[in-house]
Amino acid sequence: MSEHPFRDVAIVAAYNTRQARVLEGHTAFSITLEAARGVLAEAAVPASEVDAVFSKHAPELIYALGIGPAWNSNAASGIAGLLQAASLVATGLARTVLLADGGAGLYTERAATAPWTRPANEFVVPFGLYTAAEFALIARRHMHLYGTTPEQMAEVAATIRNNGHANPDAVYSGRGPFTAGDVLASRMIADPFRLLDCATTSEGGCALIVTTAERAADLPGTPVYILGGGLDALGPAYRHAPAWDLRGGTGDVPNGYVGRRAARDAFATAGLGPSDVDVCELYDPFSFEIIRQFEAFGFCGEGEGGDFVMDGRIAPGGEFPITTDGGLMSYSHGGGVVQLSQRVARGVHQLQKRCRSGQVPDAKVALCSAGGAGALFTDVVLLGSERP
Repeated sequence: MSEHPFRDVAIVAAYNTRQARVLEGHTAFSITLEAARGVLAEAAVPASEVDAVFSKHAPELIYALGIGPAWNSNAASGIAGLLQAASLVATGLARTVLLADGGAGLYTERAATAPWTRPANEFVVPFGLYTAAEFALIARRHMHLYGTTPEQMAEVAATIRNNGHANPDAVYSGRGPFTAGDVLASRMIADPFRLLDCATTSEGGCALIVTTAERAADLPGTPVYILGGGLDALGPAYRHAPAWDLRGGTGDVPNGYVGRRAARDAFATAGLGPSDVDVCELYDPFSFEIIRQFEAFGFCGEGEGGDFVMDGRIAPGGEFPITTDGGLMSYSHGGGVVQLSQRVARGVHQLQKRCRSGQVPDAKVALCSAGGAGALFTDVVLLGSERP
């Protein structure tokens, strides 16, 4: 390929609304609209310039913001939406794309697991499956195969939660500091996951603006570039019991390493490798997912992830600092697809040097991920501060 496919594409702004356990007076649409208005203001882009919208509320946003006529995509606005939006800009089908989503008023059964991960079907209800149990199946298989320990998972959880403890914008800001021992002392949820190994539930919105590199040069924000990305799926999330060894037609990547193909494609497009990554904004529904992703993405060998995350390697100041805002465990877990966008938003802020906490000095390459083997999909995007 003579030229990078996204050379002429830039992310110029990322915006998070206030995040909270409950955002009184908000609906999913109202917090999404707030995120959209916030990112447009931050980017200094008038709504009239937007000619494509990616959101589960896309038609409503187009109407409320007076954008139309515009490209309407009801697709998710996470990594999948970002890569599709970048493709629109790269091919000239759109010039300025708004990606926005939010969650509020969805999680009302406070004593139960999050409703968006409990679809009522014959493969879930009779067997008592819920999100923590589904991801626990994957973790337990890895423990059996490679000897991964609860202590290694607890190191991951404590690191991410301490990142959120230090982040004034996190829902669980100031709740720490945490030690691995604190994680291991918390109550069991789904073996091997204890309470502090698990993501939280909360509410909030997130939005991004993607435009041409030419237009970005005239805007106040520091442009961030898409170096590569990929989407891997083996089936519908939260419908079938996940298995480590589940394979698709090619048979070369098991569900236990879903995301491996996406990461390889992303690194190949970027002309980079794992050692070139400065910050890992990894999706953290459960502590083991970080260990699994490091193996799947090629940072270490199969079965080596447990040892890889020890001894400060993933902590602030370490070789591969992870999930620097506190992630789903501490920053926010807004339901639906909003949390998929937040990993990208944090990666953008890291490269723009705009993080209020956990800023990685001189960060030039960020890897962002979404999903997990318990949900049968993993998406990957590499972001860079230099135009490819």
